[in-house]
Amino acid sequence: MTSNGQQENLRSIPSVDAVLRDARIGALAGELSLATVTNLVREATDGARLAVLSGSSSPGTEELISHVLERAQRATANWPRRVINATGVVLHTNLGRAPMSAAAIEAAGLAAAGYSDLEFDLDSGKRGSRNSRISQVIADVTGAEAGIAVNNNASAVLLALSAIAEGEEVIVSRGEAVEIGGGFRIPDVMRRSGATLVEVGTTNRTYARDYGAAVTANTAAILKVHPSNFSVQGFTHEPELAELVAVGREHDIPVLNDLGSGSLIDTRRFGLQREPTVQDSVTDGAAITMFSGDKLLGGPQAGIICGNRELVDRISKHPLARAVRLDKMALAALTATLLSYLKDTAEADIPIWRMISAPDDEIGKRAARWREAAGTGEVKSERSTVGGGSLPGETLPTSVLAISGGARSESLAAKLRSAEPPVIARIREDELLLDPRTVLPEEDELVISALKAMTADDGSDT
Repeated sequence: MTSNGQQENLRSIPSVDAVLRDARIGALAGELSLATVTNLVREATDGARLAVLSGSSSPGTEELISHVLERAQRATANWPRRVINATGVVLHTNLGRAPMSAAAIEAAGLAAAGYSDLEFDLDSGKRGSRNSRISQVIADVTGAEAGIAVNNNASAVLLALSAIAEGEEVIVSRGEAVEIGGGFRIPDVMRRSGATLVEVGTTNRTYARDYGAAVTANTAAILKVHPSNFSVQGFTHEPELAELVAVGREHDIPVLNDLGSGSLIDTRRFGLQREPTVQDSVTDGAAITMFSGDKLLGGPQAGIICGNRELVDRISKHPLARAVRLDKMALAALTATLLSYLKDTAEADIPIWRMISAPDDEIGKRAARWREAAGTGEVKSERSTVGGGSLPGETLPTSVLAISGGARSESLAAKLRSAEPPVIARIREDELLLDPRTVLPEEDELVISALKAMTADDGSDT
């Protein structure tokens, strides 16, 4: 039951029609349909009523109109929105992982802008295969016989298992029956594929002989899973891929290798631990190798399957393949990304490799320039991380602009996020840290502009 005061406040809330008659709301009709504007106004007035019933005061007409205008602005904004990643995490999952190369962006735009030969053979003038071109590029880059691309690596694993092992057994080390991220658990994927999981070894130690002892007449494959986002230390053992391939050949069963992030470049060149490369997997004899497109490859979200032509053909013809296939824009971007590796220009073309290979002294100079231009903070030595479920625990030396904000650190970070484009920093022990490693040099002026605006709004030298 409402009180007299609440009833009076409820009566003071303007009607939907009254708000719609305001000229500013009427102007929204040029951007949004009348029905949409009406719904936004009704949402605002309904919210006002709920606020009054919960004990708050009634918002005035101006407040309601401001709410509607702000809501309309959000409704018409593009999404996902571009941000600048100054966190120092190269493959930041929350920020969309790998930024694509200029060539990949251009290729995706051209594919989207008009018609294309996606499933058309220009030579014969007849229907072509969506997979033929990407299969050849994957093969050229990895050394495999053939390939196929789907919408992510989880799909790649599910599709491969469904096509090769449905109704049969797949042998996996107990230490590799893991959850990689986002609820992606190998045992769950195995069940969804229709295959039966056969675990061998122990959590920390598994040998090639364990796989051989588990082979039965129902064994369809051996699955090796690279634990991309964690590592087990100490008393451990796992067989090399070549050892598993030898077991597979002895029993005439294929070895499937899930690399997770998947790299085409030797990460040891940058002072990082060795990440198994796709080329090594192919050379060592994996019948099928699976890896991501938007992690260490540095391209669009994709799952890539490469290996034995007969098995790749079987996978590509499975009914699930159509459900998880890539669209024309992702295929165009992925092709352009792979071509950078084929041309040996990946480190210059692909943003994540530009970031990973950036010298610390150059990063320090950029951080100092940010400090000088913005007039705030100090340059400190820090560590950047690769992130994105790749190279767990591995870091790179870097230099950051550290701004001591104390209790104001959260509000300072929020001011950077309100810039255009938003700048995302990280907070540690009441310090705001901005790492140039994950900011492309061509974005420096945008960061400096955001820092200047943050300092001006703060009203003090931080």
